[in-house]
Amino acid sequence: MRKPADEIDPVFGAVASYFAMLADPTRLKIMHALCYGERTVGRIVADTGVSQTAVSRHLALMHRHGMALRRRDGNHVHYRIADETMPDVCRAVCRRIANAMDERRPLRRRLLALIPGPKRRAA
Repeated sequence: MRKPADEIDPVFGAVASYFAMLADPTRLKIMHALCYGERTVGRIVADTGVSQTAVSRHLALMHRHGMALRRRDGNHVHYRIADETMPDVCRAVCRRIANAMDERRPLRRRLLALIPGPKRRAA
């Protein structure tokens, strides 16, 4: 038995909203910085080259949509990825795009260089 469209559409809307959060190059840069661990806004600004105003605006949006978690430590706010599977998703997408590119293209090498490795456990 098929579900009525009005029951299915909110599900697809939620999924589309999640992917829409990743559809912005600045948010992808921020997500890439967060793949390496918890960061302050200042560190994200330094890592991405994006203005503090823009980083703060995007982080607030990412936090509202449940993509980033934050904690306050005195005057600093630290952000981290909310879903630990996100780096795996990003790696899979980057690999897929890289595999579709010609091996000799510099863009492919640059894309592959951006893929963070799996988190290493402390010994």
